[in-house]
Amino acid sequence: MAAVMAALGRPFRRDPLCLGRLLRREAGGPWGRRVPGVLRKSLQRGVALSTGSFLVYEAHKLISGFAEVHASFKVEEVIEQADYLYGSGETEKLYRLLVQHKNSDDAELLWRLARASRDLAQLSSTSAEEKRKLAYEALECAKKALEKNESNFAAHKWYGICLSDVGDFEGIKTKIGNAVVIKEHFQRAVELNPKDATTIHLIGIWCYSFAEMPWYQRKIAATLFATPPTSTFQELFSCLYTADPNFYSKNLLFLGKTYLKLNNKKMALLWLSKAKEYPAHTEEDKQVGS
Repeated sequence: MAAVMAALGRPFRRDPLCLGRLLRREAGGPWGRRVPGVLRKSLQRGVALSTGSFLVYEAHKLISGFAEVHASFKVEEVIEQADYLYGSGETEKLYRLLVQHKNSDDAELLWRLARASRDLAQLSSTSAEEKRKLAYEALECAKKALEKNESNFAAHKWYGICLSDVGDFEGIKTKIGNAVVIKEHFQRAVELNPKDATTIHLIGIWCYSFAEMPWYQRKIAATLFATPPTSTFQELFSCLYTADPNFYSKNLLFLGKTYLKLNNKKMALLWLSKAKEYPAHTEEDKQVGS
């Protein structure tokens, strides 16, 4: 603080001297009379207070600037740690790191917390009650990330994912009712980042859900929408191939399932075998390979 005040004090050394000379003038006023002693002392106190107040104000601005820069560095540091833990499959450690920042205004931290909450919910060791709590927590974080930055593609992606997860707890009618909103967020994410294979894959899974939808769910959809959402396995196939086919175990799995639906057993076996042999980095990879 002393260094800051000293730095701020240097540009203003001339001002007190100039004002002091003005106050020492015997007949410097426009009335051509001496400045009374009481007035002179009052002016001196005013100058000292004004200069001091200004220095404090400038110091506050400078320190606030330092705080903002420090906060920015801190966010980048946390994101770097989070990405390392995510890449290492340290789901619980990642969640503990990010949940400390649940009140952050940074969309990058918030969507990562949404992802971590969801990943923790996916663990087989997580209780059913905790899975439900984490699903809603993840949705809230993704929603907040969107509010902070509507142009963040990952916030749209994870909002769509988390909204779908919550539908599992609220019943098939809610899940189908949310389907259009979910797809809109996935499509917005692709608009913002056309190279994100995960989002393209998710649109493919959305297509699979509607192409494979049983008759009773179609009837529910017909009551919710004037024109119920539809899709085909050809559309799904296009999405799964547009994404890097080998980037994700579930992408391989759904390619195999799609080939089965298209009655191409040879290609189905090829892609299902690839899914089974895919290195298991996450709980989902383990489920696919089992």
